Amino acid sequence: MRRFALAGILLCMSTLGLASDSPIKSDSPSKYTVEKGDTLWDISTTFLDSPWLWPEIWHANPQIKNPHLIYPGDIVSLVYINGQPRLTISSRGDTGRTIKLSPKIRVMPGESAIPAIPLSAVRSYLQGGHVFSSEEQLNNSPYVFASKDGRLASAAGDKVYARGNFAGQNIRFDIVRRGDQIVDPETNELLGLIGIDVGTINLSRVKEDIASMVIQESKMELKPGDRLVRQDANGLVTTFFPRAPDAPIEGIVTANLGNATKIARFDTVVINKGERESLRQGDVLAIYRQAEKAIDPFTNEAVSLPSERIGLVMVYRPFEKMSYGIVLSAKEDIEVGYILKSPQL
Repeated sequence: MRRFALAGILLCMSTLGLASDSPIKSDSPSKYTVEKGDTLWDISTTFLDSPWLWPEIWHANPQIKNPHLIYPGDIVSLVYINGQPRLTISSRGDTGRTIKLSPKIRVMPGESAIPAIPLSAVRSYLQGGHVFSSEEQLNNSPYVFASKDGRLASAAGDKVYARGNFAGQNIRFDIVRRGDQIVDPETNELLGLIGIDVGTINLSRVKEDIASMVIQESKMELKPGDRLVRQDANGLVTTFFPRAPDAPIEGIVTANLGNATKIARFDTVVINKGERESLRQGDVLAIYRQAEKAIDPFTNEAVSLPSERIGLVMVYRPFEKMSYGIVLSAKEDIEVGYILKSPQL
């Protein structure tokens, strides 16, 4: 029997009317023991016909420490409360418990909890890179203009010089290089300029607008003109969970960050909607093939065929006007231009 993982937060389920239409699969198991390597999406797909509905049936047991985080060894059970289906942790495994060691209490870190998706598929886009919302934002960011010994390319350990406004900045920056422009295929609006992840760099000394810096990590050679983006001290959230958007939304698969013609499961796509449209980390959208037409031989009319859902994508990194999303399921190869909509029950 396959074993999967589950993590979540308790949300109200009354708005979805689960009493009349249960989201639980007819062959759903009653229990699963969490194993290392499991993900929330896998177990949601096993329990539910519509996996993004898992928050609506999650029952957080108040008697268990950190009931919204699930760890290997935990047992997740399907129960019924007041006639309604619920998923809950029925018991904790060793890694999910608070371990009492006199005279201290040791708690397992949140990082060991089961993730919602395979983070290995999106780690490079979570940890590095950047999206500039406009040419102005890019042009106003600090930039590297010279190296200590005049070389045109520098790597980890080298000293370089940068210009820009460093007042009140952190000492650690991401190094990014200007990449592709992302343009809305419907409105031709500039949605963002992708910053290619080059590495990280530390600020050593600043005099007026000139900074001496040392490259800490380099994924490729740093060159004059590369831009510097202040690192977020809190880091990016990686404990996001799949759910339906709060309001109906429609978008388009605008680009494939892997630059392949066809897009498959666990690939990252660019979506032409972002924070200004209230997209959040974890929002799930259904993928539809572009509308096709067929000729009715009896009337010679061109008739639009019904759209067909072929997959699901989850937003994991929203920006102001666009978002990165990971393809969670795909019945066939996906292409740029396919339609995205809020999933239906």
